[in-house]
Amino acid sequence: MSPERHLAARTGRETVYLPSNRLGLYLALRHWCTPGQRILMSPISADEILFLVLAAGLIPVIAPISILDGNIEMARVLLGAVDAVLTTNLYGLPDNVLGMSGLLVIEDVAHAAETSVDGRPLGTFGVAGVFSLSKHAGAGSGGVLAVDGLADRRALERERDLLLQPGALRRDLLGVATSASRRLALRLDMARPAMRLARVLGLQEPREGYRIALRPDQLDAALARGPGLPALDAWVRADLHDYRSSRGAVARWYQGRRLARLPRERAARLAGVAMLAELPTVAGAVRHQVDQPLFRVPLLVADRDGAVAALARRGVPTGYLYDPPYDDYAKGFVEPSPDGEAARWWARHVLPVDPLYAERALPVVGSLQPAPHPPGDRLLSQAA
Repeated sequence: MSPERHLAARTGRETVYLPSNRLGLYLALRHWCTPGQRILMSPISADEILFLVLAAGLIPVIAPISILDGNIEMARVLLGAVDAVLTTNLYGLPDNVLGMSGLLVIEDVAHAAETSVDGRPLGTFGVAGVFSLSKHAGAGSGGVLAVDGLADRRALERERDLLLQPGALRRDLLGVATSASRRLALRLDMARPAMRLARVLGLQEPREGYRIALRPDQLDAALARGPGLPALDAWVRADLHDYRSSRGAVARWYQGRRLARLPRERAARLAGVAMLAELPTVAGAVRHQVDQPLFRVPLLVADRDGAVAALARRGVPTGYLYDPPYDDYAKGFVEPSPDGEAARWWARHVLPVDPLYAERALPVVGSLQPAPHPPGDRLLSQAA
């Protein structure tokens, strides 16, 4: 079954196949929002998400976050001051989509392909849900955009086709081989040599810590050219240079096959979530979401960087770290949060652990010291 048919069956919506989640997010932002509008978003998300919002000509309004899950804290948002909301569903923990009722919501479901709220899958609450095939499914590339209406689906397909670049069978074969090799390396406990090889071959994008280089002067010049994806392509494409290249039958077959395997991994993922939820360092919201097959389980630890290094020595790679928050990373390009301290604390201390490899990670994470108390009395009461 094709990836879009898999997700149409899950969501009950019209679906659009894409070469990447990030192209889907851009299409959704341009389709439902108007340049100059203000969009509420979390300060803790992937680098390219911020650049997609800027490419769409929107004003990123950075939300306060909850220390329980790292997602937008809707109770502290001035809803009348924004035109739309972009969710994150960080590590699979759901944003408060019920509290967003009545707003124009675009759901980034990259981390939450298997998360539900009140029995409904995420990706069905907003005007659009944008899925990634490279996260839960581990397919290396691909995305699906889920929407309600046939007219919207057809319009988005036309807009997608205008932005697509030619693909190549060789590139698809390489992508499938790379994805399969990474999964095999993890399964066989060979992640350490695989990570070293990736660095030697230059397969990892140079970064400033956990963020790609912002290059503010060049970004200013690109934005001065007006809204549009090509102007910001150099930022958006980080770690996925073919994010808008067409995918052929081989890649789509592999993506569909990986999606079909997700139900078979569900029990193992849930077992890992339950195991990690017992740790004193686990983020508070996880204990209330042990029935969700999370993409990653966030722990909040004192020495996160030391823990990352220790896990790497055991062959457990750590990714999906978004530090510093957008407020500090992209000053001058965002409207800052009214309370940035919670995001700084979370971004500095969060350690996302793959629940499928919880047992392998446990000798390291089981003895980690919890993060120091978050700043502020209100935050302390949240953590209790």
